[in-house]
Amino acid sequence: MAGQNTFTFTDSSFDQDVLQADMPVLVDFWAEWCGPCRMMTPTVEALAADYAGRLKVGKLNVDENGGTAMRFNIRGIPTLLLFKGGRIVEQVVGATGKSQLQKLIENHL
Repeated sequence: MAGQNTFTFTDSSFDQDVLQADMPVLVDFWAEWCGPCRMMTPTVEALAADYAGRLKVGKLNVDENGGTAMRFNIRGIPTLLLFKGGRIVEQVVGATGKSQLQKLIENHL
């Protein structure tokens, strides 16, 4: 469930793909059964296309990768975390519009 510019993150690859990335990374914590998560998919994929080369965008399925979800204390989904330099710099819980996410992202590019 990832678009052309959207990565799929897992417990085993998270540190390398996200925390050690050389650019900011937006991670969408989601699950297949979550309606609001599915509603966010087109927005997340659009952001991935819009910011290709400047921002890494990906999804992490919390049902399949519970370790990472627990590690970052994800209690509700969808949750979007923006990482920069291996640290969380922004967090959004719940379905959110593209323009609000763009404002958050622009602050860190």
